Amino acid sequence: MPTTHDELTTALDLHWIRAQFPSFAETVNGHPAAYLDGPGGTQVPQRVIDAISDYLKHSNANTNGAYATSFRTNEVIAGARSAMADFFGGDPDEIVFGSNMTSLTYAMSRAIGRDLGPGDEIVLTLLDHDANFSPWKALEERGVTVQQVAFRETDCTLNMDDLARKITSRTKVVAVGYASNAVGTINNVKEVVRLAHAVGALAYIDAVHYAPHGPIDVRTLDCDFLVCSSYKFFGPHMGVLYGKREHLKRLHPYKVRANTNESPNRWEWGTLNHECIAGITACVDYIADIGRRVHPNLATRREAILAAYSEIVLYERALCERLIAGLKTIPGSKIYGITDPKNFDHRCPTIAVRIDGHAPLELATKLGERGFFTWDGNYYALNLTERLDVEKDGGFLRIGLFHYNTVEEVDRLLATLKEIVSGS
Repeated sequence: MPTTHDELTTALDLHWIRAQFPSFAETVNGHPAAYLDGPGGTQVPQRVIDAISDYLKHSNANTNGAYATSFRTNEVIAGARSAMADFFGGDPDEIVFGSNMTSLTYAMSRAIGRDLGPGDEIVLTLLDHDANFSPWKALEERGVTVQQVAFRETDCTLNMDDLARKITSRTKVVAVGYASNAVGTINNVKEVVRLAHAVGALAYIDAVHYAPHGPIDVRTLDCDFLVCSSYKFFGPHMGVLYGKREHLKRLHPYKVRANTNESPNRWEWGTLNHECIAGITACVDYIADIGRRVHPNLATRREAILAAYSEIVLYERALCERLIAGLKTIPGSKIYGITDPKNFDHRCPTIAVRIDGHAPLELATKLGERGFFTWDGNYYALNLTERLDVEKDGGFLRIGLFHYNTVEEVDRLLATLKEIVSGS
Protein backbone atom coordinates (compact mmCIF):
# COMPACT_ATOMS: atom_id res chain seq x y z
CA MET A 1 0.00 0.00 0.00
CA PRO A 2 1.31 3.51 -0.76
CA THR A 3 2.36 5.45 2.32
CA THR A 4 2.67 9.15 3.03
CA HIS A 5 5.89 10.22 4.71
CA ASP A 6 6.47 13.90 5.37
CA GLU A 7 4.04 15.07 2.69
CA LEU A 8 5.30 12.77 -0.07
CA THR A 9 3.36 9.74 -1.23
CA THR A 10 5.41 6.70 -2.16
CA ALA A 11 4.97 2.95 -2.47
CA LEU A 12 8.13 2.50 -0.40
CA ASP A 13 7.63 1.44 3.20
CA LEU A 14 9.76 4.25 4.60
CA HIS A 15 9.04 3.48 8.24
CA TRP A 16 10.28 -0.09 7.71
CA ILE A 17 13.27 1.14 5.71
CA ARG A 18 14.46 3.60 8.33
CA ALA A 19 13.95 1.03 11.09
CA GLN A 20 16.58 -1.14 9.39
CA PHE A 21 19.42 1.32 10.11
CA PRO A 22 20.66 1.50 13.71
CA SER A 23 22.82 4.53 12.93
CA PHE A 24 19.70 6.66 12.51
CA ALA A 25 19.50 6.89 16.32
CA GLU A 26 22.62 9.12 16.26
CA THR A 27 22.36 12.70 17.50
CA VAL A 28 24.77 15.65 17.32
CA ASN A 29 24.47 18.49 19.86
CA GLY A 30 20.87 17.41 20.46
CA HIS A 31 20.02 17.33 16.75
CA PRO A 32 18.99 14.10 14.99
CA ALA A 33 21.62 13.02 12.50
CA ALA A 34 20.65 13.44 8.85
CA TYR A 35 22.87 11.27 6.66
CA LEU A 36 23.36 13.27 3.46
CA ASP A 37 26.90 11.96 3.00
CA GLY A 38 25.90 8.75 1.19
CA PRO A 39 27.91 9.48 -2.00
CA GLY A 40 30.98 8.92 0.17
CA GLY A 41 29.49 5.78 1.69
CA THR A 42 25.94 4.87 2.72
CA GLN A 43 24.71 3.68 6.08
CA VAL A 44 24.22 -0.06 6.53
CA PRO A 45 21.17 -1.97 7.77
CA GLN A 46 21.35 -4.18 10.85
CA ARG A 47 21.28 -7.33 8.72
CA VAL A 48 24.63 -6.40 7.16
CA ILE A 49 26.17 -5.89 10.60
CA ASP A 50 24.72 -9.23 11.71
CA ALA A 51 25.99 -11.07 8.62
CA ILE A 52 29.53 -9.81 9.21
CA SER A 53 29.39 -10.68 12.90
CA ASP A 54 27.84 -14.11 12.30
CA TYR A 55 30.53 -15.00 9.78
CA LEU A 56 33.25 -14.18 12.30
CA LYS A 57 31.44 -16.17 14.99
CA HIS A 58 30.63 -19.29 13.02
CA SER A 59 32.55 -19.51 9.74
CA ASN A 60 35.88 -17.73 10.15
CA ALA A 61 38.40 -19.68 8.08
CA ASN A 62 40.35 -19.62 4.87
CA THR A 63 38.98 -21.25 1.76
CA ASN A 64 39.23 -24.80 0.42
CA GLY A 65 40.12 -26.52 3.66
CA ALA A 66 38.87 -29.99 4.61
CA TYR A 67 36.81 -28.86 7.60
CA ALA A 68 33.48 -27.27 8.52
CA THR A 69 34.30 -23.57 8.83
CA SER A 70 36.22 -23.63 5.55
CA PHE A 71 33.26 -25.30 3.85
CA ARG A 72 31.05 -22.52 5.20
CA THR A 73 33.44 -19.87 3.91
CA ASN A 74 33.29 -21.38 0.43
CA GLU A 75 29.50 -21.25 0.66
CA VAL A 76 29.56 -17.61 1.80
CA ILE A 77 31.64 -16.58 -1.22
CA ALA A 78 29.49 -18.58 -3.62
CA GLY A 79 26.37 -17.03 -2.13
CA ALA A 80 27.75 -13.52 -2.56
CA ARG A 81 28.68 -14.20 -6.20
CA SER A 82 25.11 -15.33 -6.78
CA ALA A 83 23.74 -12.22 -5.04
CA MET A 84 25.87 -9.85 -7.09
CA ALA A 85 25.00 -11.73 -10.28
CA ASP A 86 21.35 -11.01 -9.48
CA PHE A 87 22.23 -7.38 -8.73
CA PHE A 88 24.03 -6.91 -12.07
CA GLY A 89 21.94 -9.24 -14.21
CA GLY A 90 24.97 -11.43 -15.00
CA ASP A 91 26.24 -14.85 -13.92
CA PRO A 92 28.09 -15.82 -10.71
CA ASP A 93 31.31 -16.79 -12.53
CA GLU A 94 31.49 -13.25 -13.93
CA ILE A 95 31.77 -11.68 -10.46
CA VAL A 96 35.13 -10.63 -9.01
CA PHE A 97 35.63 -9.34 -5.46
CA GLY A 98 38.32 -6.88 -4.41
CA SER A 99 39.20 -4.45 -1.67
CA ASN A 100 37.65 -1.51 -3.54
CA MET A 101 36.75 -0.26 -7.02
CA THR A 102 40.07 1.57 -7.40
CA SER A 103 42.23 -1.51 -6.82
CA LEU A 104 40.04 -3.62 -9.10
CA THR A 105 40.35 -1.02 -11.86
CA TYR A 106 44.12 -0.84 -11.49
CA ALA A 107 44.26 -4.63 -11.68
CA MET A 108 42.15 -4.70 -14.83
CA SER A 109 43.97 -1.79 -16.48
CA ARG A 110 47.32 -3.48 -15.90
CA ALA A 111 46.07 -6.73 -17.40
CA ILE A 112 44.52 -5.04 -20.43
CA GLY A 113 47.60 -2.84 -20.75
CA ARG A 114 49.82 -5.88 -21.30
CA ASP A 115 48.42 -6.04 -24.83
CA LEU A 116 48.65 -2.31 -25.56
CA GLY A 117 51.43 -0.06 -26.82
CA PRO A 118 52.28 2.86 -29.11
CA GLY A 119 49.50 3.60 -31.57
CA ASP A 120 46.77 2.34 -29.24
CA GLU A 121 44.35 4.78 -27.63
CA ILE A 122 42.15 4.87 -24.52
CA VAL A 123 39.19 7.23 -24.26
CA LEU A 124 38.45 8.74 -20.84
CA THR A 125 36.16 11.54 -19.66
CA LEU A 126 36.78 14.64 -17.58
CA LEU A 127 33.49 14.01 -15.75
CA ASP A 128 34.73 10.86 -14.04
CA HIS A 129 35.99 10.02 -10.58
CA ASP A 130 39.77 9.75 -10.75
CA ALA A 131 39.57 6.01 -10.04
CA ASN A 132 38.30 5.58 -13.60
CA PHE A 133 40.89 7.97 -14.98
CA SER A 134 44.31 7.58 -13.37
CA PRO A 135 44.54 3.75 -13.69
CA TRP A 136 44.07 4.09 -17.45
CA LYS A 137 46.19 7.21 -17.85
CA ALA A 138 49.04 5.30 -16.21
CA LEU A 139 49.24 3.21 -19.39
CA GLU A 140 50.82 6.21 -21.10
CA GLU A 141 54.00 4.66 -19.71
CA ARG A 142 53.55 1.95 -22.36
CA GLY A 143 53.18 4.50 -25.13
CA VAL A 144 49.39 4.43 -25.13
CA THR A 145 47.65 7.69 -26.09
CA VAL A 146 44.84 8.92 -23.83
CA GLN A 147 41.98 10.89 -25.36
CA GLN A 148 39.98 13.05 -22.94
CA VAL A 149 36.29 13.73 -23.53
CA ALA A 150 34.91 17.10 -22.48
CA PHE A 151 31.68 17.86 -20.64
CA ARG A 152 29.31 20.80 -21.04
CA GLU A 153 30.03 23.23 -18.24
CA THR A 154 26.50 24.68 -18.32
CA ASP A 155 24.88 21.49 -17.00
CA CYS A 156 27.84 19.12 -16.46
CA THR A 157 26.63 16.60 -19.04
CA LEU A 158 29.00 14.52 -21.10
CA ASN A 159 29.66 15.83 -24.60
CA MET A 160 28.60 12.79 -26.60
CA ASP A 161 29.63 14.42 -29.90
CA ASP A 162 33.15 14.84 -28.55
CA LEU A 163 33.09 11.24 -27.33
CA ALA A 164 32.05 9.95 -30.76
CA ARG A 165 34.80 11.96 -32.45
CA LYS A 166 37.49 10.60 -30.16
CA ILE A 167 36.52 6.93 -30.56
CA THR A 168 38.41 5.74 -33.65
CA SER A 169 39.92 2.59 -35.12
CA ARG A 170 42.88 3.14 -32.77
CA THR A 171 40.67 3.02 -29.64
CA LYS A 172 41.14 -0.09 -27.49
CA VAL A 173 39.31 0.91 -24.29
CA VAL A 174 36.54 3.38 -23.51
CA ALA A 175 36.22 3.97 -19.74
CA VAL A 176 33.19 5.99 -18.63
CA GLY A 177 31.26 6.51 -15.42
CA TYR A 178 27.62 5.50 -15.23
CA ALA A 179 26.93 8.58 -13.09
CA SER A 180 29.03 11.46 -11.79
CA ASN A 181 29.82 11.21 -8.09
CA ALA A 182 30.28 14.99 -7.92
CA VAL A 183 27.35 16.49 -9.82
CA GLY A 184 25.00 13.53 -10.29
CA THR A 185 24.87 13.37 -14.11
CA ILE A 186 23.74 9.98 -15.45
CA ASN A 187 25.59 9.21 -18.68
CA ASN A 188 24.15 7.39 -21.68
CA VAL A 189 26.38 4.38 -21.09
CA LYS A 190 24.45 2.12 -23.45
CA GLU A 191 25.36 4.45 -26.31
CA VAL A 192 28.94 4.63 -25.03
CA VAL A 193 29.17 0.82 -25.17
CA ARG A 194 27.70 0.79 -28.68
CA LEU A 195 30.24 3.34 -29.91
CA ALA A 196 33.11 1.42 -28.32
CA HIS A 197 32.06 -1.91 -29.78
CA ALA A 198 31.59 -0.39 -33.23
CA VAL A 199 35.40 -0.03 -33.43
CA GLY A 200 36.21 -3.23 -31.53
CA ALA A 201 37.10 -1.49 -28.26
CA LEU A 202 36.37 -2.66 -24.73
CA ALA A 203 33.80 -0.72 -22.66
CA TYR A 204 34.63 -0.31 -18.96
CA ILE A 205 31.85 1.23 -16.84
CA ASP A 206 32.31 2.71 -13.37
CA ALA A 207 28.92 2.23 -11.70
CA VAL A 208 30.03 3.11 -8.16
CA HIS A 209 27.84 6.19 -7.92
CA TYR A 210 24.93 4.89 -9.95
CA ALA A 211 24.48 1.54 -8.16
CA PRO A 212 22.40 2.77 -5.17
CA HIS A 213 20.16 4.92 -7.36
CA GLY A 214 19.09 2.79 -10.30
CA PRO A 215 18.93 -0.75 -11.73
CA ILE A 216 21.91 -2.25 -13.54
CA ASP A 217 21.55 -4.73 -16.39
CA VAL A 218 24.91 -5.73 -17.82
CA ARG A 219 23.30 -7.89 -20.51
CA THR A 220 21.24 -5.01 -21.87
CA LEU A 221 24.19 -2.62 -21.65
CA ASP A 222 26.46 -5.25 -23.24
CA CYS A 223 29.41 -3.69 -21.38
CA ASP A 224 32.61 -5.68 -21.12
CA PHE A 225 33.29 -4.67 -17.53
CA LEU A 226 31.31 -2.88 -14.84
CA VAL A 227 32.63 -2.12 -11.40
CA CYS A 228 31.12 -0.75 -8.19
CA SER A 229 31.63 -0.61 -4.42
CA SER A 230 29.18 -2.26 -2.03
CA TYR A 231 29.69 0.39 0.65
CA LYS A 232 27.94 2.80 -1.73
CA PHE A 233 24.79 0.63 -1.74
CA PHE A 234 24.26 -0.14 1.95
CA GLY A 235 26.97 -2.77 2.33
CA PRO A 236 30.53 -3.22 3.61
CA HIS A 237 33.71 -1.66 2.27
CA MET A 238 34.41 -3.90 -0.72
CA GLY A 239 34.71 -3.56 -4.48
CA VAL A 240 32.85 -5.78 -6.96
CA LEU A 241 33.58 -6.19 -10.67
CA TYR A 242 31.50 -7.75 -13.41
CA GLY A 243 33.48 -8.98 -16.39
CA LYS A 244 32.28 -10.85 -19.42
CA ARG A 245 33.27 -14.46 -19.02
CA GLU A 246 35.37 -14.54 -22.18
CA HIS A 247 37.44 -11.53 -21.08
CA LEU A 248 38.07 -12.86 -17.58
CA LYS A 249 39.36 -16.09 -19.13
CA ARG A 250 41.32 -14.48 -21.99
CA LEU A 251 43.16 -11.69 -20.20
CA HIS A 252 46.20 -12.44 -18.04
CA PRO A 253 46.13 -10.96 -14.53
CA TYR A 254 49.22 -10.21 -12.51
CA LYS A 255 49.00 -12.73 -9.68
CA VAL A 256 50.98 -15.00 -7.40
CA ARG A 257 51.89 -18.43 -8.83
CA ALA A 258 50.02 -20.40 -6.19
CA ASN A 259 46.73 -18.70 -7.01
CA THR A 260 44.46 -20.78 -9.23
CA ASN A 261 44.23 -20.12 -12.95
CA GLU A 262 40.48 -20.68 -12.81
CA SER A 263 38.27 -17.67 -13.44
CA PRO A 264 37.05 -15.58 -11.67
CA ASN A 265 39.25 -16.62 -8.71
CA ARG A 266 42.50 -15.80 -10.49
CA TRP A 267 41.50 -12.12 -10.41
CA GLU A 268 41.21 -12.16 -6.60
CA TRP A 269 44.58 -11.63 -4.98
CA GLY A 270 45.45 -13.05 -1.58
CA THR A 271 42.91 -13.90 1.09
CA LEU A 272 39.66 -12.04 0.55
CA ASN A 273 37.71 -10.16 3.20
CA HIS A 274 35.31 -13.03 3.87
CA GLU A 275 33.28 -11.32 6.57
CA CYS A 276 32.57 -8.35 4.30
CA ILE A 277 31.67 -10.70 1.47
CA ALA A 278 29.02 -12.13 3.79
CA GLY A 279 27.79 -8.57 4.25
CA ILE A 280 27.48 -8.11 0.48
CA THR A 281 24.83 -10.82 0.28
CA ALA A 282 22.97 -9.15 3.13
CA CYS A 283 22.93 -5.72 1.48
CA VAL A 284 21.66 -7.17 -1.81
CA ASP A 285 18.94 -9.02 0.08
CA TYR A 286 18.01 -5.77 1.83
CA ILE A 287 17.42 -4.09 -1.55
CA ALA A 288 15.43 -7.11 -2.74
CA ASP A 289 13.27 -6.98 0.38
CA ILE A 290 12.36 -3.36 -0.40
CA GLY A 291 10.91 -4.66 -3.67
CA ARG A 292 9.13 -7.56 -1.98
CA ARG A 293 7.38 -5.19 0.42
CA VAL A 294 5.94 -3.42 -2.62
CA HIS A 295 5.21 -6.61 -4.59
CA PRO A 296 5.10 -9.61 -2.19
CA ASN A 297 4.62 -12.28 -4.88
CA LEU A 298 7.78 -11.75 -6.92
CA ALA A 299 9.41 -15.04 -7.87
CA THR A 300 13.13 -14.20 -7.94
CA ARG A 301 15.62 -11.97 -6.17
CA ARG A 302 16.43 -10.27 -9.48
CA GLU A 303 12.76 -9.35 -9.95
CA ALA A 304 12.62 -8.01 -6.40
CA ILE A 305 15.74 -5.89 -6.95
CA LEU A 306 14.24 -4.36 -10.08
CA ALA A 307 10.95 -3.71 -8.27
CA ALA A 308 12.83 -1.93 -5.48
CA TYR A 309 14.65 0.35 -7.88
CA SER A 310 11.50 1.23 -9.80
CA GLU A 311 10.18 2.81 -6.59
CA ILE A 312 13.53 4.17 -5.35
CA VAL A 313 13.99 6.14 -8.58
CA LEU A 314 10.59 7.81 -8.23
CA TYR A 315 11.00 8.67 -4.57
CA GLU A 316 14.55 9.99 -4.89
CA ARG A 317 13.55 12.14 -7.84
CA ALA A 318 10.82 13.78 -5.76
CA LEU A 319 13.30 14.48 -2.96
CA CYS A 320 15.77 15.87 -5.48
CA GLU A 321 13.19 18.21 -6.98
CA ARG A 322 12.32 19.53 -3.53
CA LEU A 323 15.95 20.09 -2.56
CA ILE A 324 16.99 21.81 -5.78
CA ALA A 325 13.90 24.04 -5.76
CA GLY A 326 14.77 25.08 -2.21
CA LEU A 327 18.45 25.69 -2.94
CA LYS A 328 17.50 28.01 -5.79
CA THR A 329 15.82 30.33 -3.26
CA ILE A 330 19.00 30.78 -1.21
CA PRO A 331 20.74 34.07 -2.12
CA GLY A 332 24.10 33.57 -3.83
CA SER A 333 23.65 29.85 -4.46
CA LYS A 334 24.87 28.15 -7.61
CA ILE A 335 23.93 24.54 -8.34
CA TYR A 336 26.22 22.58 -10.65
CA GLY A 337 24.76 19.97 -12.98
CA ILE A 338 21.26 19.43 -14.31
CA THR A 339 18.75 21.74 -12.61
CA ASP A 340 15.74 21.54 -14.93
CA PRO A 341 13.25 19.02 -13.49
CA LYS A 342 12.29 17.99 -17.03
CA ASN A 343 15.75 16.45 -17.34
CA PHE A 344 15.98 14.80 -13.93
CA ASP A 345 15.83 11.36 -15.54
CA HIS A 346 19.45 12.12 -16.44
CA ARG A 347 20.70 12.88 -12.93
CA CYS A 348 21.07 11.21 -9.56
CA PRO A 349 19.92 13.02 -6.41
CA THR A 350 23.49 14.17 -5.76
CA ILE A 351 23.73 17.95 -5.64
CA ALA A 352 26.88 20.05 -5.82
CA VAL A 353 26.37 23.65 -4.73
CA ARG A 354 28.36 26.75 -3.86
CA ILE A 355 27.05 29.80 -2.00
CA ASP A 356 28.71 33.18 -2.40
CA GLY A 357 30.68 34.27 0.62
CA HIS A 358 30.69 30.83 2.24
CA ALA A 359 33.42 28.26 1.62
CA PRO A 360 32.22 24.66 1.17
CA LEU A 361 34.20 23.56 4.24
CA GLU A 362 32.59 26.30 6.32
CA LEU A 363 29.12 25.21 5.25
CA ALA A 364 29.85 21.51 5.83
CA THR A 365 31.28 22.24 9.27
CA LYS A 366 28.36 24.38 10.40
CA LEU A 367 25.88 21.86 9.02
CA GLY A 368 27.74 19.05 10.76
CA GLU A 369 27.43 20.85 14.10
CA ARG A 370 23.67 20.81 13.55
CA GLY A 371 23.53 17.12 12.67
CA PHE A 372 23.61 17.35 8.87
CA PHE A 373 26.36 15.18 7.39
CA THR A 374 27.49 16.51 4.01
CA TRP A 375 30.75 16.60 2.06
CA ASP A 376 32.99 19.37 0.86
CA GLY A 377 35.86 19.25 -1.64
CA ASN A 378 36.39 17.50 -4.97
CA TYR A 379 35.44 13.90 -4.08
CA TYR A 380 38.28 12.71 -6.37
CA ALA A 381 36.47 14.21 -9.39
CA LEU A 382 39.55 16.35 -9.81
CA ASN A 383 39.31 16.97 -13.54
CA LEU A 384 35.80 18.34 -13.07
CA THR A 385 36.60 20.71 -10.21
CA GLU A 386 39.67 21.99 -12.04
CA ARG A 387 37.73 22.55 -15.27
CA LEU A 388 34.95 24.40 -13.39
CA ASP A 389 37.61 26.48 -11.59
CA VAL A 390 36.43 25.62 -8.10
CA GLU A 391 39.32 23.41 -7.02
CA LYS A 392 41.41 26.38 -5.90
CA ASP A 393 38.87 27.50 -3.31
CA GLY A 394 37.35 24.39 -1.80
CA GLY A 395 35.37 22.60 -4.50
CA PHE A 396 31.68 22.09 -3.75
CA LEU A 397 29.31 21.39 -0.93
CA ARG A 398 27.84 18.01 -1.89
CA ILE A 399 24.45 16.87 -0.62
CA GLY A 400 23.54 13.26 -1.34
CA LEU A 401 19.97 12.00 -1.09
CA PHE A 402 19.03 8.33 -0.83
CA HIS A 403 15.86 6.35 -0.42
CA TYR A 404 16.31 6.36 3.34
CA ASN A 405 16.21 10.16 3.53
CA THR A 406 12.99 12.07 4.17
CA VAL A 407 11.24 15.25 3.13
CA GLU A 408 11.53 16.44 6.72
CA GLU A 409 15.33 16.13 6.51
CA VAL A 410 15.38 18.05 3.24
CA ASP A 411 13.24 20.83 4.67
CA ARG A 412 15.32 21.08 7.85
CA LEU A 413 18.50 21.22 5.79
CA LEU A 414 17.18 24.05 3.65
CA ALA A 415 16.04 26.01 6.71
CA THR A 416 19.41 25.52 8.39
CA LEU A 417 21.35 26.56 5.29
CA LYS A 418 19.28 29.73 5.09
CA GLU A 419 20.08 30.46 8.75
CA ILE A 420 23.81 29.93 8.17
CA VAL A 421 23.87 32.11 5.06
CA SER A 422 21.91 34.90 6.76
CA GLY A 423 24.20 34.74 9.80
CA SER A 424 21.38 34.03 12.22
